[in-house]
Amino acid sequence: MPQFDPQLIQVMRGVLEDIMTRVPTEQSTQAVKAYLAECILKAAAQGHTNYDALMAAAADQLHVIFSLFS
Repeated sequence: MPQFDPQLIQVMRGVLEDIMTRVPTEQSTQAVKAYLAECILKAAAQGHTNYDALMAAAADQLHVIFSLFS
């Protein structure tokens, strides 16, 4: 697992908090949060280190979450 600096960790946490506000309450579970956190971590490991790129990576997965609960 790559090492992330504290500033990037703060950005990733912010992205996770913000993306979770886009998840409907009835679908907002710990499993969904863990899935999105994993998406954010993978994107950061691939070199996406700014807020917008990480948010885009997480937002791209929202359709997967929504399809699972539809």
